[in-house]
Amino acid sequence: MSQNSFGRLFRFTTWGESHGPAIGCVVDGVPPRIPLTEADMQQWLDKRRPGQSRHTTQRRETDQVKIMSGVFEGMTTGTPIGLEIQNTDQRSRDYGEIKDKYRPAHADITYDKKYGFRDYRGGGRSSARETAMRVAAGGIARKILGDTIEIKGALVQIGGVAVDRTRWDWNEVHNNAFFSPDAQTAREWEKLMDSTRKDGSSLGAVIEIVASGVPAGWGEPVYGKLDAELAGAMMSINAVKGVEIGAGMGAAALRGEENADEMRMGNDGEVVFLSNQAGGVLGGISSGQDVVVRFAVKPTSSIRIPRQTVTSAGEEVEVSTKGRHDPCVGIRGVPVGEAMMACVLADQMLRHKAQCG
Repeated sequence: MSQNSFGRLFRFTTWGESHGPAIGCVVDGVPPRIPLTEADMQQWLDKRRPGQSRHTTQRRETDQVKIMSGVFEGMTTGTPIGLEIQNTDQRSRDYGEIKDKYRPAHADITYDKKYGFRDYRGGGRSSARETAMRVAAGGIARKILGDTIEIKGALVQIGGVAVDRTRWDWNEVHNNAFFSPDAQTAREWEKLMDSTRKDGSSLGAVIEIVASGVPAGWGEPVYGKLDAELAGAMMSINAVKGVEIGAGMGAAALRGEENADEMRMGNDGEVVFLSNQAGGVLGGISSGQDVVVRFAVKPTSSIRIPRQTVTSAGEEVEVSTKGRHDPCVGIRGVPVGEAMMACVLADQMLRHKAQCG
């Protein structure tokens, strides 16, 4: 299996399977003399950790990250940083009944067609378990970016129920199990998730990630566009089926004068934009505005409701997936999206400095 690495100058490679003994990654390109401890990554891993509410998988993993290399006396050395997280709560027996069955909407059939083999224990390499290492790498990326850049994420839609943006409150994101900026909608989601879980089904979600403090000038005009790399980063997250920057798909419904982010001069002599339909990126280069990305996560593929499928031998059967799964995998996708934003921005920052000083 190739393509297990992400990034150019800031680059990480992940390894491990959902039900293997451990997962890990190697982060390369980190400048030396940056203060780094396990706690710098653990704070973000704790946001993603499973089993924190009834609305996520009840698999109990502490997700304690351990630094294996690249840090000495609390400082990065400039050498590759090795990270590892032990898997402690695997229940591979839950998947014995489906080892020969292809789960609809899952990667079972494509893995088998490509490799002639698949790890049926929780999806193996295709499992969202892999994203824990992205979050750890994102913790290092945030240290490279420094305190002037703030990255925040929120869940803005579950199923057909979206937040009311007139009630948006970033502080509320930390007060509920959904990372919702709208307390009232979070209460609606509680009822929606309870009924969906009782039915044995799942729901999709939309996540919004905002990076503030990104200076103008990051990104390349042609093949290294900031928005293109952000789209690729978010699309690489498990179960993501759509990405938009700024107004995104909604831009197609706007007139030219509505879509144009007009400019004026501010009191400090800097250019001020009057709107942000572009999502902070113009011509592939950051404009200095907030960088805004949204991505859509499909409903969790592993559900208890029987679905028609086939076996690897070509037999037509039904499949119902047991085990512990997120009824809405998008909930825990918020810290993953934040991490991928951080990794893209850290990479772009280093590349900008290398070219422009």
